[in-house]
Amino acid sequence: MAGLIQPVRGMNDVLPAEANVWGRVESVAREVLDGYGYTQIRTPALERTELFKRSIGEATDIVEKEMYTFQDRNGDSLTLRPEATAGIVRAGLSHGLFHNQQQKLWCAGPMFRHEKPQKARYRQFHQLSVEAVGFAGPEIDAELIAISARLWRALGLTSPTLELNSLGTPESRSHYRNALVAHFSEHRDELDADSRRRLETNPLRILDSKNPELSELIAAAPFLGDFLDAESRRHFDQVKQLLDDVGIVFVLNPRLVRGLDYYSRTVFEWVTDRLGAQSAICSGGRYDGLVAQLGGRDTPASGWALGFERVVELLRAEECPVTEQVPDAYLVTAGDEARRKGFAIAETLRSRIPGLRLSMDCTGGGFKAQLKRADRSGARLALVLGEDELAAGRVGVKPLRSEAPQTTVEIDDLITELRREAERSA
Repeated sequence: MAGLIQPVRGMNDVLPAEANVWGRVESVAREVLDGYGYTQIRTPALERTELFKRSIGEATDIVEKEMYTFQDRNGDSLTLRPEATAGIVRAGLSHGLFHNQQQKLWCAGPMFRHEKPQKARYRQFHQLSVEAVGFAGPEIDAELIAISARLWRALGLTSPTLELNSLGTPESRSHYRNALVAHFSEHRDELDADSRRRLETNPLRILDSKNPELSELIAAAPFLGDFLDAESRRHFDQVKQLLDDVGIVFVLNPRLVRGLDYYSRTVFEWVTDRLGAQSAICSGGRYDGLVAQLGGRDTPASGWALGFERVVELLRAEECPVTEQVPDAYLVTAGDEARRKGFAIAETLRSRIPGLRLSMDCTGGGFKAQLKRADRSGARLALVLGEDELAAGRVGVKPLRSEAPQTTVEIDDLITELRREAERSA
């Protein structure tokens, strides 16, 4: 007998019990985004490698070490998307969505990075990305942050803390980069191998180092805020004021730089102390140069992404209640004729009662065994269809979560009762 095929390392199965929690996050997110006028876009999981080299940056860890890249049969270099923003911008440019238009978009789906699998961090992971293209003012930065804050409230999460910073323009960041290189070059012998490599390619990423031996050296580095141009400083002040006006609390983190090259001006992260070392659950910011970088016109843009795995793990860590999806009713039948009639009745009930969750026992087993399965399903009611019910043209209704007696009702009365059950469980 052949052995079982094991899953690929870092590719995680989401089983039914956990998928229920995922479904809640997805439905709540869709409802929140609908309220702000954002519409869905779906992009391919596979893109040309050049897209990510040009957008994320060739000197980033993602492009250098983490992407799933291969040549197809035509010799083209293709990559499984490591993030969604670049693909969304590519799609917008491919279809003319940004030409004299403003777009508020969201996308959800799997992303891929070849990194060490950890708790709530896999090689195939899932993101929700929210993007606003064509908006230059600070209001859109604040709105995007407000959307994420509203999402946490709707999910019942209380631990996420907002960290905020501004990267300024590419010009002001270039001045800061030079100062950073000068600082770390004076202490080159104290840097670890990874930081020495970054010193030549992407020195801002040294600030993200988790090496405790570098903490004092990083703390002594220049602050990016000291190099901000006047317009970026004014923009950032307005963002902070807008957040203050609606009561969104934030912490200024001058070391927050984000790992992708396309960010500018406002950047932010939502972090939590409930997930161990993997503290960030949602990150984003402004990326005004990306559209032009990918061949479009100079277009302002801003957005964020959250990781579904981390949010689901955080819901579990905070013990947020998630209603289990159980049937409103479970139909059991006795005999071939009842099973045939029961199938038609079940379809009628589903058609007449929007939102009804009705399971029908399809095993053909004994009546008592079916009732046990009905009870294990968590259904509130068992609908009973046997010879007596068939002869009378009625259906038995047996409460499974109370001591109330079984009754027998007409189909129309059953529809009224089940409609009440569906409304109570909605």
